[in-house]
Amino acid sequence: MKIFPMQQGMQTIALEAQNVSRQATGQQVSQDFAELLSSAIKKVNGLQKTSSELAARFDQGDLSVSLSNVMIARNKSSIAFEATVQTRNKLVDAYKELMNMQI
Repeated sequence: MKIFPMQQGMQTIALEAQNVSRQATGQQVSQDFAELLSSAIKKVNGLQKTSSELAARFDQGDLSVSLSNVMIARNKSSIAFEATVQTRNKLVDAYKELMNMQI
């Protein structure tokens, strides 16, 4: 599973933005960004669910799940969540900066 789906999505958007033959409207950019953010949050949620399920199976004594699998899944979900929180913080800071700009 990819830990940083948002980064790949943002790279795709950056490449599309460099394509000057297609003019994007504010509404299109807003929809693309909303879809990207929604997709990233769903992937982080999926990683957290997988981590919880593996931990529960390990606790129940499932021999097909090792402790290392549980720890790797837990670390993946933790890193993905931290990346999401940091991205959110940067977006909030950028929004505040835009709101404080003089027109």
